[in-house]
Amino acid sequence: MRWHRFQAVGILLGTLVLCAPPAQGQIVSYLNSDGRRVFINADPTPATRKAKTSLRGFTSLAGAMPHTTQTPAASSPEMRAAELANRQKIEVMIREVSARYNVDPALIRAVIETESNWNSNAISRKGALGLMQLVPGTARQLGVDNAFDPKQNLDGGVRYLHTLLERYNGDLDRALAAYNAGPGAVDRARGVPRYRETREYVQKVTDSYFRPGSDRLPNAFNASRPIYRTVAEDGRVVFTNE
Repeated sequence: MRWHRFQAVGILLGTLVLCAPPAQGQIVSYLNSDGRRVFINADPTPATRKAKTSLRGFTSLAGAMPHTTQTPAASSPEMRAAELANRQKIEVMIREVSARYNVDPALIRAVIETESNWNSNAISRKGALGLMQLVPGTARQLGVDNAFDPKQNLDGGVRYLHTLLERYNGDLDRALAAYNAGPGAVDRARGVPRYRETREYVQKVTDSYFRPGSDRLPNAFNASRPIYRTVAEDGRVVFTNE
């Protein structure tokens, strides 16, 4: 009888455990703007989205987009507040570096959005780092000791973008293509190289820069572009502004 009583109690306890509701929270962590890792309790999110992935397969002085990462679809209030505070700090830095190198702040924002999606800790598959995706060798040439430091990264990346805009006499498409694929590729192509990755990159940055509400400076890069006439191999006449 005693054995049967213990057996019945065991079955009852097992049933209660199986029927218990699942835990409603989990511990998540993130890096704040000071580089410290913060742990908070948050509800689990059922879905994640992938960040933009770098498609570049050639050498350049700056990276295109970060490696694939997973970001919670719905962040906690603490995380949203931390992201907002970090974004505000970056905006101040953008205005400062914009004035220093005479580059439109809206263009800097468009490059950051395309390169790293505002993730100062982004790392591409090719090893490009930070907000403006500087490869380590280029970062050293630009005097950037810590590419994950937004202030250093912005100074080096915007300074490099400024030199490219000067090199190509304000031709935005060529400067952006050189930022993505390197000046050598642009010079050889005498324009935007016919790399799919580079053309998509230039398109994404310019779409972001010229979209309504980007706050770009008036008359910036509004000069008309020359039209070039070429003859294709099949005899067709092709007109292009690249």
